[in-house]
Amino acid sequence: MKCFRICMCIILVLAISSLSRAQEFRGSLIGEVEDSVGGRIASAKITIRATESSFERQVTADSQGQFRINDLLPGEYHLIVNYPGFAEARSDVTVVVSSVKDILVTLKPAPVSQTVNVQAEASSITTQQIDASSTVNQGIVTVHDLESVPLAHRSFANIAFMTPGTEPVEPSDPTKARITAVSFGGSSGLNDVLSVDGADNSDDYIGGFLQNFSPDAIQEFAVRTSQEDADTGRTVGGSVVITTKRGSNIWHGDAAFYERDAALNARFPIDNPAPNPKQPFSRQNYVGTLGGPIVNDKLWTFTSFEYVPETASIAYSNASLAQFNALATLASQGLIPGVNSIAVPTNTSVPFHDFLGSERLDWTQSNRSQWFLRVSGDTYITGNDLVQQGSLTSTGATSHSNYLNAVVSQQYTFGPNWVATFTFGASLLHHTEVRNSNFGFALAFPFTSTSSTISGLETFGDNQFVTGITNFPVLRNQEKYQFRYDVSHSFGHHALRFGVDFIHEPVLSGALTANPEILTTLAMNPTAYLGNPSQFAADFECSGAGGLAITPGTSCTNTPLSDGSFSQNVQRLGLYAEDSWRVTSHLTLNYGLRYDTTFGLFNASGHSQLANPAIAFLPQLPFSTSSTTPNDDHLQFGPRLGLAYSPGDSEKTVIRAGIGLYYNDLAQTGWVTALQAVNGGPSSGVAALIDPNYKTPYALHATAGLEHAFNSNWLISASVVHEEGVHAFRHYQYNVNPVPSDPNVSNLAVFRTDNRSRYDALLLRLQGNVTHRFNLVLNYTLASSDTWGCVLGELFDYVNGVCNPLNAFAPGDYGPSGEDVRHRAVLAGTYNAPGGFELTTLTQVESARPFTITTPVGTRAVINGVETTLDEFRGAPYFQVDLRVSRPIKLQDRWTIYPFIEIFNLFNRSNPGANYVTNLAALPIPVNNLANATAFCLNAACSQTQAITSLNQLRFLAGALGDFFGPGTTVGVPFAAQLGIRLSF
Repeated sequence: MKCFRICMCIILVLAISSLSRAQEFRGSLIGEVEDSVGGRIASAKITIRATESSFERQVTADSQGQFRINDLLPGEYHLIVNYPGFAEARSDVTVVVSSVKDILVTLKPAPVSQTVNVQAEASSITTQQIDASSTVNQGIVTVHDLESVPLAHRSFANIAFMTPGTEPVEPSDPTKARITAVSFGGSSGLNDVLSVDGADNSDDYIGGFLQNFSPDAIQEFAVRTSQEDADTGRTVGGSVVITTKRGSNIWHGDAAFYERDAALNARFPIDNPAPNPKQPFSRQNYVGTLGGPIVNDKLWTFTSFEYVPETASIAYSNASLAQFNALATLASQGLIPGVNSIAVPTNTSVPFHDFLGSERLDWTQSNRSQWFLRVSGDTYITGNDLVQQGSLTSTGATSHSNYLNAVVSQQYTFGPNWVATFTFGASLLHHTEVRNSNFGFALAFPFTSTSSTISGLETFGDNQFVTGITNFPVLRNQEKYQFRYDVSHSFGHHALRFGVDFIHEPVLSGALTANPEILTTLAMNPTAYLGNPSQFAADFECSGAGGLAITPGTSCTNTPLSDGSFSQNVQRLGLYAEDSWRVTSHLTLNYGLRYDTTFGLFNASGHSQLANPAIAFLPQLPFSTSSTTPNDDHLQFGPRLGLAYSPGDSEKTVIRAGIGLYYNDLAQTGWVTALQAVNGGPSSGVAALIDPNYKTPYALHATAGLEHAFNSNWLISASVVHEEGVHAFRHYQYNVNPVPSDPNVSNLAVFRTDNRSRYDALLLRLQGNVTHRFNLVLNYTLASSDTWGCVLGELFDYVNGVCNPLNAFAPGDYGPSGEDVRHRAVLAGTYNAPGGFELTTLTQVESARPFTITTPVGTRAVINGVETTLDEFRGAPYFQVDLRVSRPIKLQDRWTIYPFIEIFNLFNRSNPGANYVTNLAALPIPVNNLANATAFCLNAACSQTQAITSLNQLRFLAGALGDFFGPGTTVGVPFAAQLGIRLSF
């Protein structure tokens, strides 16, 4: 303990007194100065000036003629190099977010005037230049990409998918389905971190991104898939680094309008088969931005606003309508108390209104001091939220979210080689879910459950906001304040970086549903009960009324009135130190150490787990423990090491390798019931605890790769990635003997950190400028991601289940994650056609994703006497071509109109993804035995059967979630067109 305290003191002193690193969203410029015969020029004066502001910085080349300028905001700059006896050299350079720009300056004897020959600047993710100094694997997305690539949901995630190692993923929290989600390394998209203008924008309850931003407010961003520098923490997946647009001395802006309508969409036959009325849909986007000077060379402003009114809908398939009508018949027979009739619509409207705004002020206080202030907000309302293809409107809710994010930042230059950045960030969230109905009960039938059922499983009645993996809150509040100080110091061949990052989160609270409810989970579908209504009555009551046996697999869960609230006051501290050592002009080593810890993570409403009544059950558990409460893990040391080597003098080949440890406290969404329990004990006979032997989850990342530029037009890269996940959470469900304090408790949920997972991938990237008219980027990923689970497998960021708590690592419980995409290819490119037309495509192809089939009388389905394994089934391969056609019309020097049409799923391919029936009892053709299926029943008496000889016979498409569900969906929409026009000046 004494050594630990000494280490902490040393790191803290280094971080504060030595002053630390350039923030990750800024870029750097490095280079060499030489004469015309290749001799290095020491002590040359290098000046860099912003093109549209008064910002300026000067450095001096070292004895080897090398220089480095850190902490530059992304943008355009003038570079000026001077040395006595030589002519002044000038050039325009572009600094890119989170990147290092390497240039060579050749000075010629005076009085010859000259311009530095700098390679063409990257204007798109399809035209990036080779980076011979960075050890980070990343893709840079520019404003050109955001404006030209067809975005199905106007989300930057659509472009992030163009970076190898990423993939689309369903929004993992249905209460914020419109927030961008990006999967890194075969995960669900909750284990990554997002920073905007250097400030944290992560959701500390469920993980992933917190607030959404209009693409028109974003200048550019970096998608970093592995080997983040030591300044990046709290992620075991990847990171997205965003910088927003800012004003300049020239007034500039955009106005845009986007229109989508059902008339421009094809019919989705899975949900909405003919001759049913076509699924209604309408959406518009109204966008405006304006930036310019308040005081020339001193103070600038930039404002953006976007309004999205949408009227989407859930259309019901014929199969769902048949089940709904059967349920309505049962209700009309008086078998559902208090409900005499049930309306069965052909679709359910899902209205959505979103307002996104952002304001930024930049101020140059002096040549040494620059400030900026940005305030951004997002507020939206969704009606009939959480309704899905197999559920009626009663199960929905009205979702209302308000987000606010503010950043104040100052960069101060102490001297040519000392730069410090102070950042203060504040994030606020208030979210509510108000249920459509309050019957006091809910019915869940098998046909409602599909692999895309991430809201409740209810078919009719009140939404319970509970699934098999988590409870979703009906109220959420998050209040976060971040204080960050970073300083960089360059000397000789070294660029030191130190920093301290402190987050104070006084409010991380909310409430689970606490109304008294009865959830009846039925083993048969409504159509099966029509022939035996008395059986339905008995199953509905779960009492065997009238001497009838309850159908196996039917259950009733009674939730009494309780206090569903939870509240935390959490602090997070991060410290790091790093050096980028340019050993030679060809070899760069990055080495550093990051330390993260939390305070108050396991305290709820001011209490520790000792206030949880379930603590009395700990002695009954089969694993030993020396304590009763989990404690914050203060041993999160993450070393990082990376290298970049460029053999030869051409710098056309770069070899990269690296290894590091990354810690990330899992979001509390999975085990919030244990935090809520301190307010009133367990509900519905189930208690919850967090294993006192808590360990912070972490991942080991190791990468190696090569990048080569054949010439200025063609570039290829290949890398291998290995990620090992350790100490991830799992959910153990124990049967316990009641104790006097809780005589009604019979089940205990314990959340333990003993899961392991792995991800291995080969990432290939080809970038080419085929002609002056056509550029493209082609990515291919060959990957495998595996984990331990019961009916759902996820890497790192979900609380995976355990089938048998006494044999937690049983055969069949290890399998692919839900995002295990073995093969994935992405093609993006722009063709400048004759006549001034621009054609841009984003094409995605990937192999099928896995899913699990469960049974109501056990866990996973048993077929011909053999229990199926975790995620053993595969859905359908995915193929979607999106296309944008535009024709810029130049009005005058600075005014341009861009009319365009965007087409999504150009070939109208059916892309159900893994959206298949996942409950053995919900198959459209019933099986002969839910406990051990050996055949399909071809008639009601099951006297005629068809033997099951292949697991593929069990693959039946289910209704999809539809286009309303938000960005990142892996269920492809049918052909859809979007018309728009943009005015830029």
